[in-house]
Amino acid sequence: MIVKEPFAMSSPVRRRVAALIAGLLVAATFWSVAAPANAAGYVAISGAGSTWSQNALDQWRRNVDQFGIKVNYSGTGSSDGRNQFRNGTVDFAVTEIPYGIKDNNVVDQPPSRKFSYLPIVAGGTSLMYNLTIGGKRVTNLRLSGPTISKMFTGAITTWDDAAIKKDNPGLALPARRIVPVVRSDGSGSTAQFTAWMAATQRATWDSYCAKAGRPTPCGTTSFYPVVAGKGFVAQSGSLGVSGYVSQTQNVGTITYVEYSYALNRGFPVVKVLNKAGYYVEPTPNNTAVGLLGAKVNSNPSSPAYLTADLSGVYSNPDKRTYPLSSYSYMVVPNKVEGTFSANKGRTLGAFAYYFLCEGQKQAPVLGYSPLPINLVKAGLDQVRKIPGVEAQSVDIKKCNNPTFSADGTNLLAKNAPQPSECDRIGVTQCATGTGGAKQPTTVKSGTTGANGQPAGASGGTAGTGGTGGTTAGGGATAAGGGGAVDPDTGQALSNDGGNATVAASAISLSSGTGWGVQQTSMVFAALLLIAIMFAPPMLARAITRRRPS
Repeated sequence: MIVKEPFAMSSPVRRRVAALIAGLLVAATFWSVAAPANAAGYVAISGAGSTWSQNALDQWRRNVDQFGIKVNYSGTGSSDGRNQFRNGTVDFAVTEIPYGIKDNNVVDQPPSRKFSYLPIVAGGTSLMYNLTIGGKRVTNLRLSGPTISKMFTGAITTWDDAAIKKDNPGLALPARRIVPVVRSDGSGSTAQFTAWMAATQRATWDSYCAKAGRPTPCGTTSFYPVVAGKGFVAQSGSLGVSGYVSQTQNVGTITYVEYSYALNRGFPVVKVLNKAGYYVEPTPNNTAVGLLGAKVNSNPSSPAYLTADLSGVYSNPDKRTYPLSSYSYMVVPNKVEGTFSANKGRTLGAFAYYFLCEGQKQAPVLGYSPLPINLVKAGLDQVRKIPGVEAQSVDIKKCNNPTFSADGTNLLAKNAPQPSECDRIGVTQCATGTGGAKQPTTVKSGTTGANGQPAGASGGTAGTGGTGGTTAGGGATAAGGGGAVDPDTGQALSNDGGNATVAASAISLSSGTGWGVQQTSMVFAALLLIAIMFAPPMLARAITRRRPS
């Protein structure tokens, strides 16, 4: 007796079933992977500007790429970014200084197109340096405001100058020439650094500007004036200045650059003397404390709404304050005009919702300080002004920002640790490293190591403590950059651009109040999966029943 298999199929039938299954698999793959991104309707947007905040921007745009949000960004410098936005060649700009600033007697005129400022991230402009003593890297350098300004104006030219020795009683400084490395392009970093010098070291700064042929008072400038014969080196972009300083052969160099770049390069930064008489590092915690002294323009009708007056930061009396702390802003359109469409506004709005909440929790490990609650709230209001945005009602208590608690308390500032007594101005000096170089530096006999340990002791690690306290220790994580790829090229990224690999969390990128294409796609994909599982045996039974016995 011949026993027939109940589900046996001829070869042509098997091929048809296999083809059906393959087709269903392809369709399911398309609808479950490609369709949500396409169905979301996001169109690519482009921006240009700040390299100071580029490390954060690059990480955020990599994160949202998985949601079909394509954000192209060129770090061409804050001044170029503002110019491109004014000319309508980009959809948004990022800058550390607003329009309207008078620079070398020329006013940076606001654009005719409707716009607003959107705070995106805070941070400290650090002084990254390359210095060795006896062939060993110095990681605990301290400098006061007058000393810094004289170094960057050519008044102090060697590392063993008496003023630098006074700041560093524990170091046997070498008689090596100081090489200041400044930005050759118009930058927000230059503007922040020169604004600080103009406010706190005006006589030194004006004297230098006069030698460079600039009118005085010199004030804030995006383009650093270089006097011939002073031994300065000019480089373009934050990558340019940090890359130059980090080269092995460039011992003796020092530059101003966002803290994030020092972390990624694995280099130390200067501890700057604050108003309270303590030398502090630009960790996210110390930056958050410093920015408590900022006065934010809270008048919604003002063209400079949400921009900040940092004079109170420079003079903040809290001994944890890092005095060169500031914000970065995104310039966003408020009207459909030129090449900016409502579809682009939808993409820009979704991106803004992401970085104002979810993206902020990644800021500390990247070397930045997350925005405080008042700027996040104000920023969310500004997002609603972007034409085409899918407005969301964001619960600020669930914003995932490590700076503040549900009641609005600034946790980074509240939990910022007090500086060690060996970092107080005087005859002591901590041995602990800074920035991306945490290894301690041996200090001379007679001074005090980190945490009160004897000179030459290991000194431990400069801790930051508190909630979100990945700040000072972020260098090792941020420097890795492993596995990150550029969303534009698909190529693996090096450590040069702050490419810390930070896992993105799921976020809502639409209002989520109705049934849309994405939901339909998900249901369709589920039905296809069910079909894949049950269609073949059902089809086989039908074929078997039709075959003669």
